[in-house]
Amino acid sequence: MPAEIRLLSYNVRSLRDDAGALARVIRAGAPDVVCVQEAPRFVGWRRRAARLGRATGLGYVSGGAPSCGTMIMSALGPVVEYAGSVTLPHTPGTHRRGLALAVLRFGTGARLAVVSCHLSLRAAERYRQAELLLERLDRLTAPRGGRGRIPGVVAGDLNDRPHGGAFRMLAGRLTDAWRQAPEGGEFTFPSAAPDRRIDAVLGTSGVEVLGCGVPEGLPGIGPEDVRRATDHLPLLARLRLPDPPRP
Repeated sequence: MPAEIRLLSYNVRSLRDDAGALARVIRAGAPDVVCVQEAPRFVGWRRRAARLGRATGLGYVSGGAPSCGTMIMSALGPVVEYAGSVTLPHTPGTHRRGLALAVLRFGTGARLAVVSCHLSLRAAERYRQAELLLERLDRLTAPRGGRGRIPGVVAGDLNDRPHGGAFRMLAGRLTDAWRQAPEGGEFTFPSAAPDRRIDAVLGTSGVEVLGCGVPEGLPGIGPEDVRRATDHLPLLARLRLPDPPRP
């Protein structure tokens, strides 16, 4: 039976806002995997990430300081087959960016390669980072041990709108989950009065999108919680993974 998972992408603004509201929003989304942007990355980052994990029932997988603030967390079910971090080239005077990477195996045996990203505010740098992201995703999903290519997903804050060069390049190579199966709201920023879509979940072939969007009507969550949690809205994707190949 194919695995169905819930993947949440969320820019948490370095946990500078209402940590209680943030934890409530994440828990209400009931995610199997969370791709975090602007995760703790400076002194004490492990302690702060662990605190977020305890508040949400999630475990740390990869990222944080080693990937310049991108992070992957997961529920207790998936097995981590691989976890890594990559830093990207940057322009002096800009924030250094990085990718959090993981390959997860779910209870059915289905596997998923995951990349959490947060791209540059500068268009030229952002475009080059998107190219490097695709190269890294291709390596992460490469066949291993005689098995076929692993399905993969990229999730994060692209700092670009759908008509922008980096967003269009990524959506040209991958499936834009919201465009494929819109479910919930489109705009992800700013949380107080959202008017643009700069966060995205994008999948490779083999990942079936059942629905994707800013979740509406999360149990026990009101508009105030979402506004107070951080300056982005959460983006939730429901995905179906193919059956693993038989040995």
